[in-house]
Order: sequence, then structure tokens, then C-alpha cells
Amino acid sequence: MKTSQNASKLYGLIGIIGAFIVGIGEFYLHFSKQVLAISESYGFFQYVSTEHLYLGHFIAIIGIPMYFVGYIHIYLMLKSGNKNLAKLIIFLGFVAFSVGGVWVGSRAFLGNIVHFKDQIPINTYKAILDNYTNLLESLVNVLRIVILLLSIFFTTAILIGNTFYQKWMALFNPLVILLLFLSTLLIPSLGKFIVPILMNITHFVWFGLSLYNLKLYENN
Repeated sequence: MKTSQNASKLYGLIGIIGAFIVGIGEFYLHFSKQVLAISESYGFFQYVSTEHLYLGHFIAIIGIPMYFVGYIHIYLMLKSGNKNLAKLIIFLGFVAFSVGGVWVGSRAFLGNIVHFKDQIPINTYKAILDNYTNLLESLVNVLRIVILLLSIFFTTAILIGNTFYQKWMALFNPLVILLLFLSTLLIPSLGKFIVPILMNITHFVWFGLSLYNLKLYENN
């Protein structure tokens, strides 16, 4: 049992590091002072330098695999309560960051297209962006649905099973944490720093609270 807990702790730490690294990458990819003000047709990318696009791309890609390890931690924390639900949650987590990884990997390329706007015929430029929206931006909606389902099953697993989590952790599923940070949009001066890396902050907090729950379990 102690070996399993040590492995879970290590995997949780790797998940936190992954969320931090991908967060840095996405911040470079997306952040500018205009990120909230100019959202139409991905116009905010005009204000993200090419250097930041390239740097953010490779930093984010390095961190993505660590998310999968973080979800192994979540599985180990849940499996003693309901193994089937735990398996479903890790499956959904893997789906989420397979989809998310494809989306993140496309952002630097999209940013460069926006930078070349004045060199591309306007109809061709619009067609390229429309194709991007249909093929890749639509993945964000898939990710949202998966995170919703994952959060429901995570909450259910804690409430009905004998997991390593305190019952209060059911309130802190990814969806709730995400919505809490999304509320920073009400304060644009803060939200412009949070929204570009929203999913990474959500998982950084979620994995951190999960490790805190493991510590509480070990101390009991």
C-alpha cells in the first residue's frame, strides 16, 4: 500500500509540473494585452511575437505527456472506491489531453498564419481560418464535453466510494475549478492573465488539491 501511495505522490507531482510547463507554453502562445479585446478571427495573434509563438509551441509540447501521468495519479486515488469509475475517469483524462495536445500543437501555426494576413488574398485567408475553426477549434468543444463528463464521474466516485479523497474534494472537480477561474473575466485586468492558460491553472490546482488529500489520508 505504501509503495502505491509513493507512486501516486510521484505521479501527482509530475502532473503538477506538466500543468505548469504547458501553462508557460500556452502563455507565450496566447498572451498579449489585446488577448481579450481582439478575439474575432484570432486577431489577438497579431500581437504575439513570432519568437513567443515558437517558444510557446515547444514548451507546451514538452509538458503535454506529463498530464497523462497526472491522470494516473487521479486513477490511483480513486480505484479503491470504484475501480470501474476510476478507469472511466483516466480514459476520459487521456482523451481530453490527446485532443488538447492536438489543439495546442496547432496554435503556433495558426498564429503565423495571422501574421501573414496582409500577404494572403483575403478570401483565401478567410477560407484558411474557417477550415482551422472547423477542424481544430471545434476540438475545444469536445474538450469541454469530456471535462464535464469527467467532473461528474469524479464527483460521483468520491461520494459513493471509499477513495483516498476527503468527501469535500467532490466540490473541487475540474469543471468547478475552471468556472471559478473563468469568473476572472469579470475583472479583465486579471482575466487577461488567467484565461489564456485556464485549463492549465485548473489542473495545477486540481492535482495540488489531490496531493493534499493524499497527505491527509497518510496522516490519518
